[in-house]
Amino acid sequence: MIIFKDNAITVFQSVLYKTNSTIIKTDDVLLVVDPSWLPNEIIDMRHYVEDNRGKRDVYLIFTHSDYDHIIGYKAFKNIKTIASEEFISNPNKDIIIDQIKNFDDHYYIARDYEIAYPEINYSVREDGQRLNIGDTCLTFYKAPGHTKDSIFTVIDNLNLLIAGDYCSDIEFPFIYYSSTEYEKTLSKLNQIIGIHEVQTLIPGHGSILCDVNMMQDIQLRSSEYIKQLKFSIANGLDDDLENFVDTIPFPQSHKKSHKDNIKQILTEVMEQS
Repeated sequence: MIIFKDNAITVFQSVLYKTNSTIIKTDDVLLVVDPSWLPNEIIDMRHYVEDNRGKRDVYLIFTHSDYDHIIGYKAFKNIKTIASEEFISNPNKDIIIDQIKNFDDHYYIARDYEIAYPEINYSVREDGQRLNIGDTCLTFYKAPGHTKDSIFTVIDNLNLLIAGDYCSDIEFPFIYYSSTEYEKTLSKLNQIIGIHEVQTLIPGHGSILCDVNMMQDIQLRSSEYIKQLKFSIANGLDDDLENFVDTIPFPQSHKKSHKDNIKQILTEVMEQS
């Protein structure tokens, strides 16, 4: 369903994990970000694109390669694609496709399009890289931590930041790649908000943020979570963050993610020793 709409931005939110898929319409282009989850939800997005396309080119932006964020790729025709260079070189493409197929098999889901890992036309190689499409300017930043291949996208004309799986009001950090890189990315996120005078931030899951103070509060909360977790592990303390987990919506789901974060950081500690 549509949870946010203005003259340029339309955000569709799935019933699954409150996952956000964003469509941005400017005079020059239609940008579709992370089309996700269920067939009827993706069909609604496809119809929206068809109804609003006109003579515009359509670009699909993938914030990262988690399977829920690429699941709608082949539902759209005659498109160009954008993702990081790490997304392109991801060695786990087959595993990601298997995750989609297993999800669909488990729930008896049939789709009217092929399941495939996205082929990318425009790769993000460095921070501050820009893509101009007519008068629409996109600025990209690497955002490793959650995954190795995550990116931020800023639509300068709209003071809009697409944050992928960062800065969610309903999640704490899910550290799949590196806690150290995650911390660096959070610091970068704070800088980007200021440099680009961001007024709207769209996370991969949860609420659309239109208040800079809230963006910064979530960024700080995420940083403090990682810092406290590392401190507990480094000092052999019993994990004292269970109460924090209980303050997040859907705590039963997040407790598993919290335990996975502990395993990830312990693995990092062993690799450094």
